[in-house]
Amino acid sequence: MPDQDTDEQGPRSRRELLAMIGAVAGSAVMYEAMTNLGHAQESPHRGAPRLDGDARGAKVLVLGAGLAGMVAAIELRKAGYQVQLLEYQNRAGGRCWTLRGGDTYTELGGETQRCEFDRGQYLNPGPWRIPYNHHAVLELCRRHNVALEPFVQVNHNAWIHNSRSFGGKPKRYREIQADFIGQTSELLAKATQQDKLDAEVTREDKEALLAALRRWGALDADYRYNANLAASDRRGFAKDPGGGLSARPEPSQPLPMSELMRSGMWRYLANGMLYEFQTTMFQPAGGMDAIAQALFRELGPEIVRFGRKVTEIRQSDAGVRVLHVDAAQGGNPVETTADWCVCTLPLTILSQIEMDVGGPMQAAIDAIPYDASAKVGLQFKRRFWEQDEQIFGGISYTDLPNSLISYPSTGFMSPGKGVLLAAYPYGGVYAYQLSAMSPSDRIRHSLDWGSQIHGQKYRDEFETGVSVAWHRVPWTLGCAGTWTEAKRAQHYDNLCAIDNRLVLAGEHASYLPAWQEGAVLSAYDAIQRLHRRVVGG
Repeated sequence: MPDQDTDEQGPRSRRELLAMIGAVAGSAVMYEAMTNLGHAQESPHRGAPRLDGDARGAKVLVLGAGLAGMVAAIELRKAGYQVQLLEYQNRAGGRCWTLRGGDTYTELGGETQRCEFDRGQYLNPGPWRIPYNHHAVLELCRRHNVALEPFVQVNHNAWIHNSRSFGGKPKRYREIQADFIGQTSELLAKATQQDKLDAEVTREDKEALLAALRRWGALDADYRYNANLAASDRRGFAKDPGGGLSARPEPSQPLPMSELMRSGMWRYLANGMLYEFQTTMFQPAGGMDAIAQALFRELGPEIVRFGRKVTEIRQSDAGVRVLHVDAAQGGNPVETTADWCVCTLPLTILSQIEMDVGGPMQAAIDAIPYDASAKVGLQFKRRFWEQDEQIFGGISYTDLPNSLISYPSTGFMSPGKGVLLAAYPYGGVYAYQLSAMSPSDRIRHSLDWGSQIHGQKYRDEFETGVSVAWHRVPWTLGCAGTWTEAKRAQHYDNLCAIDNRLVLAGEHASYLPAWQEGAVLSAYDAIQRLHRRVVGG
């Protein structure tokens, strides 16, 4: 049905065209068309919070020394509050966590792993990359002198693998990307030439679209995608350009369109186009916990009490009382009082604690489940993915239960060892499948799956491994809060609202769940609202 506002006919027709391009050819082709049509835009930037006004010597108790808790404590102390922080573990950082050689970790069920990685090798079981548009986290890194290095999200020479397609043999990312874009561009170009698009599309728009498709899809003069040098410049050559008399390149043959489409391997291409995964991405040098260590140094050990398990949260109009016991030994509870409380505990933990909050907040706490996720890190004797396969950073994707293999984004060309993130299923059956395994079985199966991509060398070069399944982590019982639109509509505002003298913060109280940026922005928002109540009260 056409829009009734005739002034919107032109722009609305273009929006419909772009939506169709995105549905048929993918977001990359849509963005190329948007650029030609002048619709692409930048995103806004947000600054750090300011807490102006007299805090009146108020005492604030912060629960949880993850990024949200430490950021809240640092900013509140700078604003004049008396701050104390309680943390379950014997380290700061929460899910901002790095495992290195010599570290031990005991999961639910009692099995203890000792990480045997060589010096300089590590695994980030939780956050492992920082998008360029996560301004709050990057600002923390600048402010606290955390050295950053590039994180390679997309590597066109990495693998995409489907165990049921192409004889189970992996294909290079660049092959899948070039062939999918080229073949869908050819289809859309044919539809455009045959005037099968919306009649409202102008001739100028049609010409711009055809030009975009030809360039983006590496189509020939007849708008066909085939074995030509332009296409091979995207997907790789059968014989690479060289020097001297053997210099002439030979084009490679595209994959059959029907098998490529049926394989579903093209779905991994969208990952690098997502807003959070676009270049440039970063990682802290030496491990993600460099951020947590820097914040803890700023905060100071006198502020944090480690090894404390919160058992009750009580509040009244006069203040807050929190009962806590020794996390390892239990025993008689200790009471800590304050005027206000900022609670950053995961909802999976908070829902099991006796607390005085109103019905709406309690319902919100109880309503949000946490996604399952597991990571397996494997150390190899040599960096065979670089030396034998020319894969320098980036991610290979597979339909097997390990879901992906991520290659280190640092130490390129070094002759020594390396650690691969050999499995990282997030949500769904595979994540629960790995979580149900013992740590040794996770490593054994990850070797089986990785061997289907990298061959026998995957086993021959393996030395040691470690794994973390987040539903079996005692202090989170899950990876990150899982929201639906219906749950957000019903519970999100109640979860974030100040309940008498208590306010919640963390990635679960954000529209960026599972990201450190969500945790930090949530903390900033919570303490700003809390501060306004204090100085205005």
